[in-house]
Parts: sequence; structure tokens; C-alpha cells
Amino acid sequence: MLFPTIDFLVFFILMFGATWALNSRNSAKKLLLVLASYFFYAQWDWRFIFLLGASSVGNYLFGLWLGSAKSDKGRNAVTAIAVTLNLGLLGYFKYFDFLSAQLHNLFLMAGVNVDLGTADVALPVAISFLTFHGISYVVDIRRGKVEVSRSLVDVMLYMAFFPHLVAGPIVRAAEFMHQLAKPSDPRNVQLGPSLLLILGGLFKKVVIAGHLSTMLVDPVFSDPANASGIDLLVAMVGYAVVIFCDFSAYTDIATGVANLLGYQFPANFNQPYRALTIQDFWRRWHITLSSWLRDYLYIPLGGSKGGRLRMYRNLFLVMLLGGLWHGAGLQFIVWGAIHGIGLVIERALGLHEVSKDASVPVKVLRWASTFAFVCVAWVFFRSPDLETALGYFRSIGTGGADVPTILTPFVLALIAAGMAVHFIPRRPMDRMGAWLGALNPAGQAAVAGICVAAVAITGPSGVPPFIYFQF
Repeated sequence: MLFPTIDFLVFFILMFGATWALNSRNSAKKLLLVLASYFFYAQWDWRFIFLLGASSVGNYLFGLWLGSAKSDKGRNAVTAIAVTLNLGLLGYFKYFDFLSAQLHNLFLMAGVNVDLGTADVALPVAISFLTFHGISYVVDIRRGKVEVSRSLVDVMLYMAFFPHLVAGPIVRAAEFMHQLAKPSDPRNVQLGPSLLLILGGLFKKVVIAGHLSTMLVDPVFSDPANASGIDLLVAMVGYAVVIFCDFSAYTDIATGVANLLGYQFPANFNQPYRALTIQDFWRRWHITLSSWLRDYLYIPLGGSKGGRLRMYRNLFLVMLLGGLWHGAGLQFIVWGAIHGIGLVIERALGLHEVSKDASVPVKVLRWASTFAFVCVAWVFFRSPDLETALGYFRSIGTGGADVPTILTPFVLALIAAGMAVHFIPRRPMDRMGAWLGALNPAGQAAVAGICVAAVAITGPSGVPPFIYFQF
């Protein structure tokens, strides 16, 4: 069940009414949301709801075990077991076949033919996000940031809440569990801004990302050898726009939907293509992931303590593992390594910060170099494998077409629109959200209906899944 569909609209309208009708009966409301979230997840493959349930129950039990442990040594052991099992679940479903193939190739290079077999199972939707939420719950208990939950329903709702279940944002237990303790306060519902997030997300996903994907990015990336150099270069920028519009659209819709149901999510994007450094990019892009990696991986590894070389090692390892988290493929490892190397070089040369007093030409140069770096790295992220990514760059100078064959004024306008949406200042959006919130229900329904109809008319036929569903 995809957000930009009639099915989800009907599902959400029913859930909105039922959730607020049960708001005074908090336990019943939470149970309803759990059942609805499992129904939502079952629309992809009903068999994986058992995996979701097992993960939730397992982490709930680990939380109880942590609460009963009498010593730091015991609590550390319980935490280590829980984290290992969460990662083991992810490793089996997502990485077993990849690691088996890589080891098989290594043995062949040594002259030994060893077949390690395959898991031969479908990759569950959202397995990576499920794992991160499970780890967050256990580790946040160990760090004293959240109380042990005695309610299995609360843990199941935290793990499975349908707005963030499939593609984030990554909501930490310390950010969400306390919201379940009592009925939602209607005063915390920002109706206008939430509607604006949902409608803006629909526009970014369906119109901008949808058209750019079908008209430019997919054709060029599927056959780079027969595209012109200009097509290839513009498609790199086009994909940067596509992945931002696609992923930020999902989190915008998820955040808006959650708020309308009475819950708050953390921000996940802050105009990342405004970044003047790679470090700044990661402060702005997929914020819940980058901050998760910082707090649950970079700092436990030692962070910036222990000298510059150790800091460089930690930066590189975190980005390498961040790349691997996105997918079981060498192209994702290379993507993470590129960002890791970029962060290390910035630190080593003292380029990771740009002074506010820097001149305009300096800021423009730093912005252009950062954006170009990110676009080049996106080629590895988008390509189906490492060889295709390398072939993409080879084709830039030796493409099969001498002149652009795919670029059209409409495609260029879509890229410009995507960047314009990205650079809209916060204040006008706040004013628009306030205006929308001040309308009466009939006016809000009329505005929403007109926007949805406009998106449906101007968007391409069919709605492809969000990019981050595969992770």
C-alpha cells in the first residue's frame, strides 16, 4: 500500500476517525494502531508480519531482561546479545547471499571451489529500519534514555507504526515511547503544516520524481553506453533531484500523517543541497540516519577521541557501514567509501567548516564542489551494480550518441522545479501552513482535493514504490 494511492487515502481516513474516536481510551487506541500497522505491512507480503511480530516481542523481552539485570556487566551482556541478534536477523535476510557470493569468488581465486549456498528468501520490506528501531529501543534503555516498557503493545506500536515503518524516518525509542504514555493532545496537531507536508510530498514524489525518473534517469541509467555525454551528466543531476524529492516526500508524508494521528516525528531533511561541505551535507541529509550512525556507531567506536588517525578511521568505517546498510552490493560499499574518504580529506585539510564571513565566491565554489561530489557518488548508489556504475563514467567520454537524445525543455524544467522546491525558504512555507490551518474544514478539504486532483492529472501513469522501500 503506497502513500500516493486511493487505497491509502481510504485507509488513512478510516484510521484518522477511529484513532481520535478512541483517543480517551489510550490502550484501545494503541492496540488499534498496532493492528492497522500490521495490516498496512501485510499489503506487501503477509508472511513477514510474523517477522515483524517476532522482532517486536524479542526486543520487548530483552527490555524486560535489561530491567531485571542487577549489574552493569549483566546489562552490557544483555545489550550485546540483543544487538547481535537484531543485526543477525538483518544479516541473514539482507547480506547472506551477498557474503556467500563474495566468499565463493575469493575461494575460486585461491583455486578452491566452495559453494556456501544461498538463503533463497525474499528481502522483507523495511528490514533495515526495523533493525535500527529494535537496536534503538534496547540501547536507549541501557543508556537510561527511556524506561523499560511493561506494555508489549507499546513496543509493538513503536516498532510497527505504519507512517515510519517502511522507509523511516528512524524514530528513536527515546523520541517516541513517551508519547504513548497518555492520550494525544489535539493541541499538538498542526493541521495546516501537516496537510502542507502531505500535499507537498505528493507533488514531489508523483510529479517531479515520477516524471524525471521515467523520462530521464531510468532510460539513461539502464543504457548509459548509448546516451550522450550531456545526457549522462544531466542525468546525474536529475537523479540527485529524484532521490531528494522521492525520499523527502516519503518522510514529509509520514511526518504529516503521524502528526494528524497525534504523534511527532523528528526532522529528516534540511535542504541538503545547500551544503558547503560533505560534513554539512550529512548534517542535512537523512538526518535521522546520520545522527543514528553518529550516536550508536561513531561515538562508541571512539569518535574523535584518541588522535586524528583514529578519528579518520572511525569516520571512514561509519560511512562504509552506512553504505553497506543501504544495500548488499559493492556499489553501495563504494558509495559509502567515497563519502568516508571525502569526510576524512575534509578533516585532514581543515575544510569541514566554512566560515560565515567567507566571501560569496568562496561559498559558491564550496557549494558547487560539494554538490558535484554528491552527484558523482549518487551514480554508484543508483546503479544496479559496480560494473554498471564504472561503465556510466566511461560512457561520459565515449557515449553512443553525439548529441543529447533524451533532454527536453520539460525535463530541464522538472530539474529546475526540483531544485527550486528544495531551496524554498522556511518562512513562506510556515506562512502557507498557517494559512491552510486557519481555513475551515470545508476550505481545507477543498484545497486538499484540488491539489490531489492536480497531482493526479499532471503525474505519470502508475506510482512506483519509494526508492527507500528497498532498504
